[in-house]
This record gives sequence, structure tokens and C-alpha cells, in this order.
Amino acid sequence: MNRLVVQLTTDEPEKVAAALTVSMAAVASGADVALWLSGPASLLAVPDQAPDVDLEYAPGLEEGLAAPNTVRVCSQCAARRGLRDTDLREGARIGGAMELVEALLTDGTAAVTY
Repeated sequence: MNRLVVQLTTDEPEKVAAALTVSMAAVASGADVALWLSGPASLLAVPDQAPDVDLEYAPGLEEGLAAPNTVRVCSQCAARRGLRDTDLREGARIGGAMELVEALLTDGTAAVTY
């Protein structure tokens, strides 16, 4: 199975839309997709703190975050924002650098960063 790691490092609506669209397309094509949220994007996984990133012709945040096989929030980014797993949307959890490195080094994995 093909794997794709999508790392989103911003809450800029155009880049969020691109990351979610690519993630959803990859899932639809049968890929195993891991979405990693870091920096300002970390708050996208927090229901009551997510910035408004809705754009015309782009997937909604709920739909976009539900599509990937895994959604991870950078552990350092979460700590800086005082976030715990219990603060995150269903299906999202905090993940450390080692987990990201393991995902990136798995054979058959491609990666894209926004």
C-alpha cells in the first residue's frame, strides 16, 4: 500500500485547503494517509480553538480531518499550547518526533509539507 505523510505547519486557509484536499484525494486513491499538524496548525485539531479556515470550493475542516487514516499533533507544539489528547477532536492525538520519523522512513512513503 502506498503511504503519504502530509505535514501542515500553518493555519493559512489556502494551505490548509491544499493539505486537506491532497489528503482526501490520496485516501480516495487507496493510500494510507497520516496528517501531521504542527505550529499554528496544531489548533485545527482543537474543536473550540480551531481558526476559521473555510474557503469556497475547499473541503470543510471536519470533513478534511476525518479523511486521513491518522491525525497527529506535534508533541512540542501541543505542549507549548497546553494541549492534551483529551482536548483534541475525535481521532486525533498527540505524536512525537520519533513517530513522525518512523512514518517518513517506512518504505513506500511519500511526504508533502504545507
